[in-house]
Amino acid sequence: MVSQEKQSVKDWVTNNKKKLSDWNQIIWDYGETAWREYKSSAWYVNQLKEEGFNVEEGSGGMPTAFCATWENGDGPVIGGYAEYDAVPGNCQSASTEEQPRKGLSKYAGGHTDPHSALGIGSLGGFLAAKEVMEKYNIKGKLKFFGEPAEKLRGSKPIHAAKGYYDDLDGAISFHPFYMLPLCNTTRWDTHCAVAFSVMYTFTCDEPETWFSSGDGSPIPASHADARAPGATDAVVNMYSLSKMYREHMLSNNMGWSMNETILNTGQATADNIPGEMSQIYYFIRVPNVEMAKNVVKVLDQNAKSASLAAHCNWERNWITKSRTGLANHTMAEVTYENLQIVGAPQFGEKAIKTAQNIQKNLGLEAMDDPFLDEIEELISPQEAERKMRTILPYWQEHFTSDDYTEYCWHAPTVRLYIGRPALKSPVSGFNYPTWVMNALGGIPECIDPMIMTASKTVGMTIIDLLTKPELLKKAKDEFNNRTGGGIGGTDWEAPLCDYEPPIHFRWPEYITTERGKDHWVIPSREN
Repeated sequence: MVSQEKQSVKDWVTNNKKKLSDWNQIIWDYGETAWREYKSSAWYVNQLKEEGFNVEEGSGGMPTAFCATWENGDGPVIGGYAEYDAVPGNCQSASTEEQPRKGLSKYAGGHTDPHSALGIGSLGGFLAAKEVMEKYNIKGKLKFFGEPAEKLRGSKPIHAAKGYYDDLDGAISFHPFYMLPLCNTTRWDTHCAVAFSVMYTFTCDEPETWFSSGDGSPIPASHADARAPGATDAVVNMYSLSKMYREHMLSNNMGWSMNETILNTGQATADNIPGEMSQIYYFIRVPNVEMAKNVVKVLDQNAKSASLAAHCNWERNWITKSRTGLANHTMAEVTYENLQIVGAPQFGEKAIKTAQNIQKNLGLEAMDDPFLDEIEELISPQEAERKMRTILPYWQEHFTSDDYTEYCWHAPTVRLYIGRPALKSPVSGFNYPTWVMNALGGIPECIDPMIMTASKTVGMTIIDLLTKPELLKKAKDEFNNRTGGGIGGTDWEAPLCDYEPPIHFRWPEYITTERGKDHWVIPSREN
């Protein structure tokens, strides 16, 4: 039997389905990338203000972050968040064919997970809970964060270190399904792992000291002289060395990853003048903090060698240090129970026809049931855990990475996954092109079922936490036990962030000039 309060949550989400769908389309179409989500964050700030929240803009010193609060008297404080950063190079229209959004380069940003629906799914739950709190005079406080740059694990370590999560009594982290078996379930024991990321900058500040030509030329930069290697060579050296040394960073008996991208190089010089500055960015996913430190130690050694060989100076700047996750079975159980009440997303006739059109446009035979079966099914947290553990070494306690983990060390936290649209493979070994999942995340009939399911589940869980003090006490007791006494306890992990928000680097972004509006930093062929 569903309580009146939780039925009211479901009714609010159902009655506001069109509004939530439209909101998702707004954020999806913005497609702004990490640390540059100006329109997206402004939209959330304005919407939350209209809904009666007090909003701190630019929270934690991050221009595209925010902290919004609403309260109805003294009571528990429940936290949650929106993410809204897109991914460079994934600009895709909400269509059944591969094409960028209108007027944009295909190299521009686009939502992949999609964070647009992540944010609206969570927001819908908080707004539904607010409505029910007012209707039934339920006491408590809602704290809703804008968390930019998740793809860089950007804002949450900073918010955590600056104390924004310290007053939370519970937190709800929702994410669209991104890998099986984590679909329509909550995470049980094996939570996400560590992510470290670093920026290396090489500068050739004194090219004239490389060596003297000895030809007596009065021209310091004679075109006939051998020039200093410079920053371009340094970043190439760094790239090559780190690829070569990857197997010497960590043991090969586990899954971990390190990815890099070159942000700047050369300053477009082709004269007998060396590149003055270059930058390369590394993103590291590993099971624990010590392993992350080992990887960075080797990268530092590589940077030193690369700079010496290229007659450069070097420095390392932190972009993120995020902690491992912390399980809370109480939170996982109550959230999954609410998901069971709501049920898994279900795709209607229009969504099925859309998926079939995608298959036809790819030259495939349309399937009667084109969506993955798992997206429309529930799986218990315990069963999802059992399946996930079959691919991991027995000793590995954390897997994959996401910075929701920062919430886990400040309050009992649940990690909720809801199925987002993905298609079945017509034959074994077939992989759909990337644009297909991206497009499905922006087509309303395909993505809306996930948003509605998430909003209902999040909202109902908030109401449980606010109206069942014994439940929240049980979650807190478990949190205190796992941390050895709560925040500051013997087994508690303190925030790792000891750096300022890395907002001043040349992150990819849209630019508006005399040549046009919202051009991407990499022009399309048409431009």
